[in-house]
Amino acid sequence: MQVKCTICDNINEIPDDSFKAKRLRNRRTYMYLCDECYYRVESNTKARHDTGKFHLYRDKQDEDEYI
Repeated sequence: MQVKCTICDNINEIPDDSFKAKRLRNRRTYMYLCDECYYRVESNTKARHDTGKFHLYRDKQDEDEYI
């Protein structure tokens, strides 16, 4: 199966029977990233976490006092 990286637009070949290929076929919302872009995004994200200024703002859940 030929896939295209969403960041660098490189076209790669992945096996048709791999889990990644099945996920891309069945769920169109998944994006394919080549290994180089995946590790670049991973390292940049880890560097942002290490600065201490990176916060994930999640919705506050109201706790039910009866549960």
